[in-house]
Amino acid sequence: MADECFRHPRLAAVYDALDPDRGDLDAYVRMAEEFGARRVLDIGCGTGVFALLLAGRGIEVVGVDPARASVEVARHKPGADRVRWIEGDAASLPALRVDLATMTANAAQEITGTRAWHRTLRGAYEALRPGGRLVFETRVPARRAWERWDRDRTYGVTEIPGVGAVESWCRLTQVRLPLVSFRWTYVFAADGEVLTSDSTLRFRERREVEADLAAHGYVVEEVRDAPDRTGLEYVFVARRPDDALSGAPAPGPR
Repeated sequence: MADECFRHPRLAAVYDALDPDRGDLDAYVRMAEEFGARRVLDIGCGTGVFALLLAGRGIEVVGVDPARASVEVARHKPGADRVRWIEGDAASLPALRVDLATMTANAAQEITGTRAWHRTLRGAYEALRPGGRLVFETRVPARRAWERWDRDRTYGVTEIPGVGAVESWCRLTQVRLPLVSFRWTYVFAADGEVLTSDSTLRFRERREVEADLAAHGYVVEEVRDAPDRTGLEYVFVARRPDDALSGAPAPGPR
């Protein structure tokens, strides 16, 4: 189930304003160009920022996300009619043959359950054409990013047109590796409403991810660094082999 910040209508409506710097997506846009992708599946598309960036470049995009409120925000943005929006997850997609599948930002880490993770990898594999690639990022566990998730480092007040001032901050609630949980609090000055959103991320080691990808038939071509967060992220580039050369795809664990 998606976190409250994605599925609560009031929080989904202000999500982009509270996280306006999406420079992290630049590397994914460049990879879409590098791989010559004309059809892209954006898994965990949220409010559609990345999907719309690609669509604006003439790329055919399918955006999928389990949070209805976020998908509704995406559907009402300028240019949204150029994207196929699906409320759901990678395990329940219609038949697709895309050149590139992506999970940007926290999308991969938010899939905490082993079965759900395996279903996602399998679903992405089946959506890719032979030779297509899956690209996603996950934080390097050794860098212990959660140690900076406290009120002092995350507190802010954002003035949002038509909404007013919104206070927000993060607080760590539990570290039980590989799972890390935290809570965001939001205070709307217009009426004093206080909303919270609890999240849990799974911090996977590089070898674990590589083994999971191999078990589902992928070839790990490369593990890159995130150019805007040097040393903090693993960016996996995995390819679905050409079926004519590799035989039938591996079924992978369920």
